[in-house]
This record gives sequence, C-alpha cells and structure tokens, in this order.
Amino acid sequence: MKKIIALFALVCFFCVPAFAGMNSDFKENFDIAGFSQYNHDISTMIGMADFHTGQGATFPGVDIGATLSAVRTADDNFSDDEYFYAPFITAETQLPILGIGIAARGTSYNDFESLGGGLKWTGNVATIHLAAGLFYDRFKTDYYDGDHFSASASASLDLVVLTPYIGIGYDYSEMETKHFLTNHKTDDDAVRYTAGVNIHPFPFVYLYGAYTYTKNSQGIQGGVGIHF
Repeated sequence: MKKIIALFALVCFFCVPAFAGMNSDFKENFDIAGFSQYNHDISTMIGMADFHTGQGATFPGVDIGATLSAVRTADDNFSDDEYFYAPFITAETQLPILGIGIAARGTSYNDFESLGGGLKWTGNVATIHLAAGLFYDRFKTDYYDGDHFSASASASLDLVVLTPYIGIGYDYSEMETKHFLTNHKTDDDAVRYTAGVNIHPFPFVYLYGAYTYTKNSQGIQGGVGIHF
C-alpha cells in the first residue's frame, strides 16, 4: 500500500509539466481589472476536485487518489498562462453514521499551495448513486492568500466497468494580496457543471476523466485512484 501511495505522489508532483511560476506570473502581470477573474479561475481549479470520483467511499473503506485539474483562463484574467493547473492528492473515508464521510485534499506545486477538506454524504436511489459535499480550502502563493468554500452534488450509475456521472457545484472564494499591492481584496462566486466517467480496469483501481463548465471558463480533470 505504501508503494502505491508513493506512486500517486510521484505522478502528481513530478510528472506534470510546469507552467510559468505562479509567483512571477501574478507579480509581472497583475491588473486590478482582472483580479476578480483570476480569483474565479483559481477557485474553479480547486473546486473541480470535489468530484474526483463522482461517488464516495463506503464504510469501512478508504479512497486515495491523484488528480490533475486544469482550467482554461478566461479572457479577462490578466495571467499570461492559457491554463491554470495543479495536481491534487485526495483521501476519503466514511464514518459509520448516516452515510457521512470525511475528505482531505491538497497540493504544493509551482509556487501554489492549497490544503483543505470537508464532509461528504453518499446514498442510493434505486441504481443511482448520489453524493453531496461541503468543502473548505486555504490556498496561497507568495503574493496572495485565499479561502475557498464549495458545495457540490453528483449522481452516477454503474455500467459494468464504467461509471458515468454528472454533477453541479458552487464555489465561493476570497483572495487578498500580500507583499504586493498589500491588502487588495476580491471575493467571487460561480456555479460549476461537471460531466465525467470512471473506468474500473482492475479490482480496487479506477481511472477517471471529466469536463467542467462555468460561466466564464471551462476545465478538464483526470486522475487515478484506489478504493478498498
């Protein structure tokens, strides 16, 4: 098990090509007019991790995954990067009460750090799997700090080795500059729509990919996980 977890970490943090450093990109291109959209795109990148399986762990199981979230930056985002993307490590388990689970996720990549978690409920209606969650994340670079809150719900269906899913989420994010135009703030929110599919090639192993749409941006997500 330790070897598998170590492999996930290597995939996330060493095998993903880096874009220009988040610190230098932010400092060199900052524009007050584009600050709100910058925050929105970062918020979407974090919030996409809500759906990393489309389902949730079941008691007494554990789910551990490595995911890559990429968001196409909106036209009014001042960043020079066409995409914001970062790998996340995720972990989830379910408590023996009312289908409630706990989840954690985080990244430290390319001058950007984020750590968060939340509560997740899972249940079934006939053959449809349902999941809903509430999450909080604290994120930062050398030039800003931020708080991200999200709520998400999804529905999925098992079809042999495939599990397609759809979901809807809401992101709210507050960002404040530091060491650069100190204490300039913005807060933004957006609704997020997601459609994806899980593939189960082997017992306890899954691969997944998803597409996300918001009013001003869109993103893709992919990853690998184990559940037992």
